[in-house]
Amino acid sequence: MPLIVQKFGGTSVADPEKIKNAARKAIRAVQAGNQVVVVVSAMGKTTDHLISLAKQISDRPSNREMDMLMSSGEQVTIALLAIAIEAFGHKAVSMTGAQIGIHTDNSFMKARIKSISTDRMKAALNDGKIVIAAGFQGIDDDGNITTLGRGGSDTSAVALAAALRADECEIYTDVDGVYTTDPRLIAEARKVNRISYDEMLELASLGAGVMHSRSIEFAKKFGVNVQVRSSFSDVPGSLISGNSESSAPVTGCALAKNEARLTLIAVPDKPGNAMKIFAKIAAAKVATDMIVQNIGTDGKTDLSFTVPAADLAATLEVLETSLAEVGAERVDYEENVAKVSAVGLGMEQQGGVAQKMFQAISEKGINISMITTSEIKISTLVSLPDATETLRAVHSTFELQKEPADGVLSHPANGGQVPTLTGQALSRLSGMEEILIEGIHLDRQQSRITLSSIPDQPGIASVLFKTIADAGVVVDMIVQSCGKAGKAVISFTVPRNVLDKALAVSKTLTVQWKSGDPKYNPAVAILSVRGTGLRSHTGLAYRMFKTLADGGINVNVISTSERSIAITVDDANGSRGLELLKTEFAKDMI
Repeated sequence: MPLIVQKFGGTSVADPEKIKNAARKAIRAVQAGNQVVVVVSAMGKTTDHLISLAKQISDRPSNREMDMLMSSGEQVTIALLAIAIEAFGHKAVSMTGAQIGIHTDNSFMKARIKSISTDRMKAALNDGKIVIAAGFQGIDDDGNITTLGRGGSDTSAVALAAALRADECEIYTDVDGVYTTDPRLIAEARKVNRISYDEMLELASLGAGVMHSRSIEFAKKFGVNVQVRSSFSDVPGSLISGNSESSAPVTGCALAKNEARLTLIAVPDKPGNAMKIFAKIAAAKVATDMIVQNIGTDGKTDLSFTVPAADLAATLEVLETSLAEVGAERVDYEENVAKVSAVGLGMEQQGGVAQKMFQAISEKGINISMITTSEIKISTLVSLPDATETLRAVHSTFELQKEPADGVLSHPANGGQVPTLTGQALSRLSGMEEILIEGIHLDRQQSRITLSSIPDQPGIASVLFKTIADAGVVVDMIVQSCGKAGKAVISFTVPRNVLDKALAVSKTLTVQWKSGDPKYNPAVAILSVRGTGLRSHTGLAYRMFKTLADGGINVNVISTSERSIAITVDDANGSRGLELLKTEFAKDMI
């Protein structure tokens, strides 16, 4: 008999009538011949209310007790939903995370799932019952209740679908699918019929609130097809699977408002310093993004990255203790910033996407303070007041409001197949959420150009990359550091056979900008680690930097995304760096 996992978020079970509506959907699925597991969140704003109560009693309540408190919201919902289903004449049983058998580590408020025991659920299903599971929670080895972090009910649902080998996972929410961007901000946002795991991973981690990024990690690892649908209608939703709906370069764009930017100023440019910094950040369980290290001057470099605004205070504490250890001058930070990103599998097959995005932002008179790129993502950091206008400009320039003209685009790698876990790969993991590396790559065909002390003003990136594109030069990796004293630093890589052409164009611009001649390295190696959920696994960057530092290899430029960390090193260190990274991550490879 087919098995379906359904998940209803807080807005979908916010009151008794909505709980009855969820019960009807579960019953209809049973009547269609399916076994059904329903995962629910706490009702409405219950979790926010519980957090507020705790804050009224203590400024810093313990994480263990917060998990005990917050998990109670889901317990109310599962009981009410089971009561509703029974009132309609069908059998149901409610279960907490512990009763289901979700076993986690002991990282309170950010716990990761280690394993799921399915025997009790299967017995209830075989008895003809609808299983009502509390989302967002589990139990550690000492019997403590743990929670998975905000949005964790998505993760619970997809994890249960993976463990039960469900035929489908349906996510019911207050929108009727995944949109090209947030429809509450951009009225012309369009519902996407199909989106790939990688695209959804990037969008979820970059601010798209419809799905929790860790849930998409599970979906990709275990090959779970996820349907995102409306709780309040029966219209078709959006399918998250291995394929994108079109070959257009951009599928969607996202805005992350609650961001903070931190910069370590004048860090000695030598092996091991980045490792020391990210070791401490990883230990604090802080997820970093937009990690940018640019080429330094006089033996010093600046290292910038973004963190969720809620983690700013904790990160500043870590960095202040790291200053003396790494020999940095000071820590600089900015709170009122936002990250606007464009994502699409089609970027890997089409050039000029970054330049088009930068031009759209420039035409609005908006300044970009940081840039990072990956194979399928371009992220820019702008001031918070400019955030929505930037998002609107990006959405419009790629005409995301229009239905795509072409068909489904298969994942470019692996012959169109998304790598998922085999039994052998699964047996190597100590937990279901352990990191999985899909590949480690070396590109020795690139040169690097760095423009220092260029004007930190709107339109600079647009002018630079349009001029380079007009010269017929394809740019790969782009990194822009946040400006200091009205100046910025941009590094980018180009194929070695067009270095002279790219340098000539760059020099023409630096003369206009009075910023000095471009610096360049004619032969760099790009090392990249690609996998699933690299951002949420806070220790990955540390492991990568430590491995290279222990081998005496200095990292020059850093650029990160949800599915990859890319760095440049001197070409002479490329092959050895590749072997060191393959050895370090051997047990994590699919």
